[in-house]
Amino acid sequence: MSERNLAEEEQRVLAVLSSRRFQRMKGLGHEVPFFIWAYPPEWELEVAAAAGRIRTALQTEQGLTVITIDLFELAIGMLGERGVLDRLDELESRRCKSDFQHDLQRMLDPEKHIAPAIRKRLDAQPDYDILFLTGIGKVFPVIRTHTVLNNLQTVASSRPMLVLFPGEYRQSATLGSALVLFGRLSDDQYYRAKNILEQEPA
Repeated sequence: MSERNLAEEEQRVLAVLSSRRFQRMKGLGHEVPFFIWAYPPEWELEVAAAAGRIRTALQTEQGLTVITIDLFELAIGMLGERGVLDRLDELESRRCKSDFQHDLQRMLDPEKHIAPAIRKRLDAQPDYDILFLTGIGKVFPVIRTHTVLNNLQTVASSRPMLVLFPGEYRQSATLGSALVLFGRLSDDQYYRAKNILEQEPA
């Protein structure tokens, strides 16, 4: 694989997101407008900063409304609203690791809780143009990326969504597509998203 350059990727992503073709979701057919920016995990902080610059450029230069949803911050907020955030330390001390993880997965179920919470955020800004989904690595393995994306297909498919993914999005004509978190942990198959770096900015 050729050496990757973050500055070049940042400019590529900005160019694609700025294009009218992308914003109008042209060429997707019946596919959902979900796009993955998979990057080396060690780039996490730099990509977060790059995403901030991209968002600012889209808003100031293109006049677009960009919503950023951090899954970790969303999860913390939901646990706080349910009154369980302050009791997590106590719960963790009384439960084995697998049971504690199961408890969190139940409280943060993508279908029952995460997707509806994201829908609520989007409904508050119905005229948004692009959604950035971040915080993927911080919520694994409690929240799995592919289950979130599957449940967002009916929630966030009216506008393009860019998923910032610390790992690899492996695509194969024979084996299908797989999200590989941190480049080593399989997050299971998800075949409907497109690699943002492979999109044409025109």
